Amino acid sequence: MTQLKLVGPHHPPLDLDAINDRLAGAAPETVLGWARDTFNGSIILTSSFGADSALMLHLVTRVIPRITVVFLDTGYLFPETYRFAEELTERFQLDVRVYTPRITAARQEALYGKLWEGDQRSLDLYHHLNKVEPMERALEELQPAAWIAGLRRGQTAFRAGLRPVERQGDVYKVYPILGFTEEDVHRYMRANDLPYHPLRVRGYRSLGDIHTTTPTEEGEDPRAGRHLGIHRECALHLPRASKDDSLKASGL
Repeated sequence: MTQLKLVGPHHPPLDLDAINDRLAGAAPETVLGWARDTFNGSIILTSSFGADSALMLHLVTRVIPRITVVFLDTGYLFPETYRFAEELTERFQLDVRVYTPRITAARQEALYGKLWEGDQRSLDLYHHLNKVEPMERALEELQPAAWIAGLRRGQTAFRAGLRPVERQGDVYKVYPILGFTEEDVHRYMRANDLPYHPLRVRGYRSLGDIHTTTPTEEGEDPRAGRHLGIHRECALHLPRASKDDSLKASGL
């Protein structure tokens, strides 16, 4: 992966301990304002255009109006997700950059079969082909200093240990709503009259690809409907080695 430039060619590494001490418990707008001022606009926001993605798009564009939004189109998304993405793009006048896998879904299935039905090794390869590699390509091409994402501590065990600002590889990660609960999300959505993904009324409270997403019941963990492997993560936000064993086996 290309070495990313941070805030500037001579900018020293950030003191994450001091920064996170200062931002602990801060409002999302404060975290975003810090990111905007620190990274001089060299920031991207990722969006899956999922169940409550309108929250982050509304929140972030109020503080950083012209931010670049990266949308990973795996080729396996629900039709409703594509239409919802168009709706939100128009509503918030977003600068959306779509990144797709280098290998089509048809070719992928012909060569490897239905990877999402396999073991963890197959699922790792599935994530790499459809999500990790396109995201790494986005980082290489856009060269951001920071990447904003809508992760929340209550979603997975891994996310429970995150701080508002972290570093993943060569880019800083900023999590403005890390402390939000489900009720905080609903409260923000209602207060700002924001639309949920159209499939949410059918029980899809955490949305991804068609074949790795199922509805959940109210009161059940929304991530229980995401069949992503042992971490319930799609691998985009997990620390990872430069080349996974499953990729070596595939010859990629």
